Amino acid sequence: MRQGVEIGKIFIKYLQAPFRAGRCPSGRASAGLMAPRPELPSPPKGTRRRIVDLLRRSPLTANELALKCDMTHNAVRGHLTALQRDGLVREAGLRRSGTRPAVVYELVPRADSSLSHAYVPFVAQLLRVLGERMSKEELDELMRTVGQRLGAEWPRLKGDLRERVAAIAGVLQDLGALTEVEPWDEGYILRGYGCLLGEAVHGRPEVCRAMGSLVAHLAEAPVEECCERGEHPRCCFEVSAP
Repeated sequence: MRQGVEIGKIFIKYLQAPFRAGRCPSGRASAGLMAPRPELPSPPKGTRRRIVDLLRRSPLTANELALKCDMTHNAVRGHLTALQRDGLVREAGLRRSGTRPAVVYELVPRADSSLSHAYVPFVAQLLRVLGERMSKEELDELMRTVGQRLGAEWPRLKGDLRERVAAIAGVLQDLGALTEVEPWDEGYILRGYGCLLGEAVHGRPEVCRAMGSLVAHLAEAPVEECCERGEHPRCCFEVSAP
């Protein structure tokens, strides 16, 4: 039992990591429904990925990056500006270079979270181990705790239930799940067209408990999950008026 609880703590910390990386979006905040919340930037590709890989090794100036990438200084500066905007790169100070100091660039802390492809297979395997070490009741309770911890990563939502549910749909979309809000006699239904943790959900309905707990925490209202767990899993949550 104790070993299962310790593994559960690792699960919570690992699942929280990608939620904490990135920058603050402006779209949801401008709607007045919630405060800015970090979102995960898309992994860079092409030349920007090359620049990121170089900066993973050590901080560099724009001229040093231009030399290593066989590009002009201005071209590299354009890519650096985009990477700064995406919350992956930042200025790390100045270095003596020629007639005037040059700006040194480095990756932001936790940038590796947005570059990693290990989260889904790790979580899937960890869930299997948890299922072997913990009872169904213990695992369900752990998943609810995971959802509550993830929900605590966001500021409290503003507005009435309708506005809070609309904001939650935006949160789920920011995390990668196409989600729509449907009116319901007892409240609202958050219907997803896909699943945030689809690779981990197959055969593991406990994951849906975590996401349901996340929605309930943000909505401050009772939530029942009605997810589809077939070949193409889809999230679904019924949010009732308090």
